Amino acid sequence: MTEEARAEASVDLLLDVLDLDESSARTTEDIFTGRSHAMPSGRIYGGQVLAQSLIAAERTMPPERAVHSMHGYFLRPGDASQGLTIAVDRIHDGRSFSTRRSQAYQNGVPIFSMIASFQDESPGVEHAVPMPDGIPAPDDLAPDEELVAGVHPLSMRMLRDRPADVRHVEGPIYLAVEGEHRPHQAVWMRIRSQMPDDPRLHRAALAYLSDMTIQESILRAHGVSWALSGLKVASLDHAMWWHRPARADHWLLYVQESPNARGGRGLASGRIYTRDGALVASVAQEIMIRVPGEPS
Repeated sequence: MTEEARAEASVDLLLDVLDLDESSARTTEDIFTGRSHAMPSGRIYGGQVLAQSLIAAERTMPPERAVHSMHGYFLRPGDASQGLTIAVDRIHDGRSFSTRRSQAYQNGVPIFSMIASFQDESPGVEHAVPMPDGIPAPDDLAPDEELVAGVHPLSMRMLRDRPADVRHVEGPIYLAVEGEHRPHQAVWMRIRSQMPDDPRLHRAALAYLSDMTIQESILRAHGVSWALSGLKVASLDHAMWWHRPARADHWLLYVQESPNARGGRGLASGRIYTRDGALVASVAQEIMIRVPGEPS
């Protein structure tokens, strides 16, 4: 299979995962069902359930009212061999804002719970933190999968087949942490091939991308690679704010840092920019982290 065909196939799979089915079953909530990516670990990728929960909530909104923020909690590990049921509660509809709660279920229990807020486009004051200077262009960096010779074959397959092209500015940390150990990194990312023009799909794809690599500023600060035997990492929560429209299939710079780690938890934050420097979104996530040899 050519690289172009592989990219198109991976993005077709992503679009299929985001194409939720609307159930005829009804309670006081809107019910949707969706499929899962196959994952080597057997666990659902967090960005998948983030994006699906957002798409489900968006389905209950008029097109002109777009998501501007979400706050979610990962409650249980998801089984990637099974689909999901997503229930959306229409909490509030106002003149300019709406609120929705999405809960994703497997085997009758919630694995993810999210509240999202939506707003009609409105004028107002505007400013944004500028994109950092001195960042190499994505074309000057190799894709991650070309830099990790020796990674486990299943992990290599996941990197090659995922719908995202990810390029670390400081180098990936799959096998080792090269260079200075500091709680900061920058990553170029995009969906590998062209997506439909639907803005809702691009907002959901951005949520999908936002869960990739955000944890790594915490790991990088301590020289911890993903390959470290006995390392345990799990996402606890995820928050995201959409500031400006952007296409997820164009290059985006994800600038990440970790302000704190303590008590087996680490906090990471990120800012996502278009290639021309527009601030698209802000992200925050806390993880559980257990490093072998460290006090519990």
